[in-house]
Amino acid sequence: MRAPPCRAGSRLPDRGPLRAWAATLRHGLLILGLIALLTLAPLSAAAAPLQEAVFAGGCFWCLEHDLEVQSGVVEAISGYSGGRLERPTYAQVSAGGTGHQEAVLVRFDPAQLSYAALLRHYWRQIDPLDAGGQFCDRGDSYRPVIFPRGSEQELQARQSLESAASELAVPVSALKVAIQPLDRFWPAEGYHQNYAERQAIQYTYYRWACGRDRRLDAVWGPRARSGVPWTAGPAPGP
Repeated sequence: MRAPPCRAGSRLPDRGPLRAWAATLRHGLLILGLIALLTLAPLSAAAAPLQEAVFAGGCFWCLEHDLEVQSGVVEAISGYSGGRLERPTYAQVSAGGTGHQEAVLVRFDPAQLSYAALLRHYWRQIDPLDAGGQFCDRGDSYRPVIFPRGSEQELQARQSLESAASELAVPVSALKVAIQPLDRFWPAEGYHQNYAERQAIQYTYYRWACGRDRRLDAVWGPRARSGVPWTAGPAPGP
């Protein structure tokens, strides 16, 4: 049965309140959208892409662990850099002759940690006076190297060299950390990654037996293993 047609003169329901409610709803949604855009836009603009840095400083198990725990570091990967051989293995690098050093690639958030600050952390995790290796690990594959990626990193690396010399009260020539532009980083074998966490007992014993922390304390004093700003002159005693 069909509904009766709408006759002239018949009274339609008053839709005024409904239209007013719909207009208010649209207006409210528009305001919420604008608030969301204004709130999220600064966050998107401030979110800078991650940056990478590569350092060599003796055993990569230790350097990976020491840099990975710093605030602003997203990831640290053990590997090899500085040599000529492609896809080097641990056995080849350890045997010598490839020109590689054990190195660590660090991915970091520049909004939380600057490259300059990361450099300070690096310096105070190594013995910059040792050109023959690091701590108990001897040979070319263990010598300390900063591998800058691009001119800006290289400039900051060279500035850090001068700052480290000033803090240690030694001439720049006494520091044995090389600065060598990054060519290629090769990740190490899987069993080397996150070694400090996966093999905690072996790692802790190795680090103690190698004398790493004792030597860091002797070189850097109370600033060892820290990223505090550079100071001029030797660190004060306890």
